Amino acid sequence: MGFMERQSRVQDTRRLTEQLNELFFSQTLAVLSTNEGEQPYCNLIAFAATDDIRSLIFATNRATRKFTNLMSNSRVSLLIDNRSNKVADFHSAMAVTATGWAAEIPDQDKVDYLKLFLSKHPHLEDFVMSPGCALLRVCVEKYYIVTRFQNVMVFTIEG
Repeated sequence: MGFMERQSRVQDTRRLTEQLNELFFSQTLAVLSTNEGEQPYCNLIAFAATDDIRSLIFATNRATRKFTNLMSNSRVSLLIDNRSNKVADFHSAMAVTATGWAAEIPDQDKVDYLKLFLSKHPHLEDFVMSPGCALLRVCVEKYYIVTRFQNVMVFTIEG
C-alpha cells in the first residue's frame, strides 16, 4: 500500500470514527443482544462509548437474565440508531450494529469507565453504585453501519 493510499485510509477511518462518536454521543440507549442457549435475547440498555470507539460501556444488575447470559457466552451485539420513526428515516437514519464480547470491568479498572458512564447518565448513579450492579465493557471487533436504508459498510476495529 502506497503513502497516498495509507493517508486516504487514515482519513476515512478518522471520518468514520467521528461519525460514530457523534451518533454514540447523541443516543442514550442501545439494544443489547445476548444468547440464551441457542436463542437470541434482547434488552434496552443505557450505554456510553469510549472516544476511540473500541469499547461500549453499560451497567446491569447481576441478578438479570442478560448478566446470566453473558456469564455463559460473552459474545454480544448492540444496535444503536438515530431513527425518528418517520418516513424520512429511510433516507436519513443511521443504524450501527457493534459486535464483540462483553466482560465485567474489574474493580481496579473501574474508575475511568464509571466516570465515562456517569457523565452521560448521571441519573443512574444510585443504580450503578448499588452492590448488585455490574459495570460491563463490550470490546468491539466490528461495526456494521447502515445508512440510506440499505447502504451497508463494515468497519473492523484493528489491534
